[in-house]
Amino acid sequence: MNRYFILSEWNESLSMALAALRSNKLRSSLTLLGIVVGVFSIIAVNTSMRVLQSFVESKLNSMGSNVFMIRKFPAFFTDWDKYRNRKDITYEQASELKERATLAKSVGVLTGTWGKIVRHRDEKTNPNVSLLGVTPDISAARNEKMEEGRGISESDVETSRRVCVLDPNLSKALFVRSDPIGAEVTVDGIGYTVVGVIEDQGNMIGQQLYMEVPITTFFGRYGKERSMNIYVQAASQDVFDASEEQAIGILRAVRKVPPGKENDFDLISNASLVSQFNEVTYYVKIGAVAVSAIALLAAGVGIMNIMLVGVTERTREIGVRKSVGATRRNILIQFLLEAVVLCEVGGIAGILLGLLGGNLAAILLHLQAVFPVDWALIGLIVCSIVGVVFGVYPAYKAASVDPIESLRYE
Repeated sequence: MNRYFILSEWNESLSMALAALRSNKLRSSLTLLGIVVGVFSIIAVNTSMRVLQSFVESKLNSMGSNVFMIRKFPAFFTDWDKYRNRKDITYEQASELKERATLAKSVGVLTGTWGKIVRHRDEKTNPNVSLLGVTPDISAARNEKMEEGRGISESDVETSRRVCVLDPNLSKALFVRSDPIGAEVTVDGIGYTVVGVIEDQGNMIGQQLYMEVPITTFFGRYGKERSMNIYVQAASQDVFDASEEQAIGILRAVRKVPPGKENDFDLISNASLVSQFNEVTYYVKIGAVAVSAIALLAAGVGIMNIMLVGVTERTREIGVRKSVGATRRNILIQFLLEAVVLCEVGGIAGILLGLLGGNLAAILLHLQAVFPVDWALIGLIVCSIVGVVFGVYPAYKAASVDPIESLRYE
């Protein structure tokens, strides 16, 4: 049996399978609905997770190069009871860490308050602005570049100046037609002179408007009784891990954490954020796979049922084909291909709908859309397996039809 004959046989069987599916459009559509739902759920969830993961990996480098953050609470957590009794990280502890961290290139400190209204003349924001008290090193740590003006300086901190730096979106909201540099904005009745505007780094999920002021100015208005976030920039990537260990040791000593006890603070880096995000979404993906497996199993049973009904209805057709020379192999391939094609059509529809649904978040939040090629291929392979597994018995039954008896069938 040469290659041309095999290809011709498969081509003919595929054509007949497609013709049979077209002749029963409603039945075929209802049958593949389960396949569509199963593939859609897994593709949609994994696409949306991939969108968010892409965002995390690209945008969570809001921390600069070789930077890790030390804060009171982890980035992601569900067990509030475990962390609620932790003591605040004080400004004095952060200052001592800065003095003793010999492997650090810079150490920046940040704290803040939220829900503020910022005003400039007749313009004002909603109560959704974060007011951040910062030290000068925070700009490098947070990967902030100035679009206009300058950042917070050491002299601003030493003299507690009422100056501020605006994030680009806040600047656009307040200064539609005027230059912000040198202008005055007010928060809680206190005026601040704008000395800089941060460069726009693109849209971010859950992004808040914010403005930065010298940390001493912040303390004078809102007090020091709050926890600090410490940004540590290692001297190089080579000493990044050693810098983390050194910072942990210093802060444990400063905060008097007993030997053998776990840290009462958390270190957060770009890598750890991605890792924690993947841990959080892992169970979501498992849930999607479980739902998809159930849907595909139900769809497979439906396909087997419909194919068995089809074999009964097409008994005479099978007999005619056999009487003109079709072999059991030809009939087997035809019906098996019908099941596989039915599953693949449903799989392709599910993938397209899943991509659209999964990228909806990317479209709404102006993020880059993604196409999870690996999951799309897995979806098509699974559909083929479902088609083969649940199509074998109906195909075998069709191939076993007696041509003499089938020609008598009405």
